[in-house]
Amino acid sequence: MATTKTTSRATKAAALPPLEVELPRWPALDPWRRRLQAVRSATGRLATLAGACAAASGLFTGTLTGAGLLADVALTLGGLATLRLWKPEGQQRAVATALYLTPGAGLAALLTGEHLMQQLTPGIHPVATTVEAAALMAWTVGVWVARPAEVGRRLLTPPVPAAELVAAGTLVSDHPAAQWWAAKAAVKGGPAPDTVLDAIEATGPRSMRAVIRAATPGEPVPDIAIRRLSALMDIPEDEISIAPVPGRGAGVRLLKVGAPEETDDLATRWAKHVAPKAMPGTVLTEIQVGTPGGQVRTIPVTSTAKQSITGQDA
Repeated sequence: MATTKTTSRATKAAALPPLEVELPRWPALDPWRRRLQAVRSATGRLATLAGACAAASGLFTGTLTGAGLLADVALTLGGLATLRLWKPEGQQRAVATALYLTPGAGLAALLTGEHLMQQLTPGIHPVATTVEAAALMAWTVGVWVARPAEVGRRLLTPPVPAAELVAAGTLVSDHPAAQWWAAKAAVKGGPAPDTVLDAIEATGPRSMRAVIRAATPGEPVPDIAIRRLSALMDIPEDEISIAPVPGRGAGVRLLKVGAPEETDDLATRWAKHVAPKAMPGTVLTEIQVGTPGGQVRTIPVTSTAKQSITGQDA
């Protein structure tokens, strides 16, 4: 009788896909990170100058060669340790490591070559010293301009974004019309982008005037299509006007919306109906009210006039 032997094989669990977790940014730490970047940049510049000085002294004497090599190795490996700490494996890390090692390895090769040439040809040799000086110049200029160590660090640790600068004078007032303008008209794609509404003044129940100002100082107010503004505000086009501000530049414009409510008083009636036809150039300044032979009361209208006109009951 044949028996079948069953063997159980441990099934290997399928590999889980890598989990990418984006750490939240801490804006409060950004200024300190920018300061740290500035310190690193300045340290790299100082290290380049110090290495160039050590290599330059190696053209004439080997006294500082040993100390220069030790400092070069210590700074390069110490910086590399902080660069690779907590960084993921991969090609990007390998490239960043190679870039970071380039300045230190180049300086070590330069110092070692100078030391060997000092042993073979003591003193200043016409050919050897010229070659060493050219190599020193190439290393100094290349590291100062290209900055491979900083490029390698930025591959793994992107720099902190620059702080956003707010242009002076772009603050929006608390007036409801200014707030509406900033949210509806001054947005990108709106009829008046990058503008601010200032000096808002009501000239009637359904009319106003204000000053349109460019959000960026020194820039002109962009061309504003009254048709688009009319559609946005739902106000007839003939009740909207945009004109230069007297005595000001192109950075501001005068906006008038609606028909101002005219005052209905005796001085206005005189100026509009009586003076042009009967007495040109006159201004009504006061009115006397009373009865013949009785008490007369004078009511002032305005303090200036080209010709004083007094109305009396006969």
